[in-house]
Amino acid sequence: MSTPLKIDFVSDVSCPWCVVGLYSLTRALDLLGDEVRAEIRFQPFELNPKMGPEGQNITEHITEKYGSTPEQSQKNRETIRARGAEVGFAFRTDGNSRIYNTFDAHRLLHWAGLEGLQFNLKDALFKAYFTEGGNPSDHGQLAQIAESVGLDRQRAEAILASDEFAKEVREEEQLWLSRGVSSVPTVETFVGAIRQIMSEAKGGTVS
Repeated sequence: MSTPLKIDFVSDVSCPWCVVGLYSLTRALDLLGDEVRAEIRFQPFELNPKMGPEGQNITEHITEKYGSTPEQSQKNRETIRARGAEVGFAFRTDGNSRIYNTFDAHRLLHWAGLEGLQFNLKDALFKAYFTEGGNPSDHGQLAQIAESVGLDRQRAEAILASDEFAKEVREEEQLWLSRGVSSVPTVETFVGAIRQIMSEAKGGTVS
């Protein structure tokens, strides 16, 4: 009998290590097979909550935020690209890519959770930004991505044109910030952790 498991996945749609983490998690769940019946709930986290609508060059941003040199940034991108390939995700960002504000994307993800399509939208947002070079703050692109996973485009446009779900997203962000955000685990770490949780739960629903 499968153990039901609810997983809160705290992440930003412009966080490359979050992509690696999600794909590692889904691989771990595949490896566990019928041992577990998992429900992944995406919780909002913004790497750059004060980023303006025009965004910023990624190399310039990383230099300002972390003090990294362009060479270090390039090396980090190569590392991320390799890790992505290991878990089946194609990173195509380069030194000319841009960092954007992602708050509106999180509002759409909150709505998608109510519609049962949150995972689909999250994955599509990751691919749109990291693989296709899209802008996750652009309302037209966001509405198109929402429509592509089966969400109602007009409803998405209405949400984006208003401040709907802004309060909910900010409250969730503050909750998870207060709890702290850890590093991204490997596939093996996920498998071990999930099995330990299932053992401790003894058949009950865990979170």
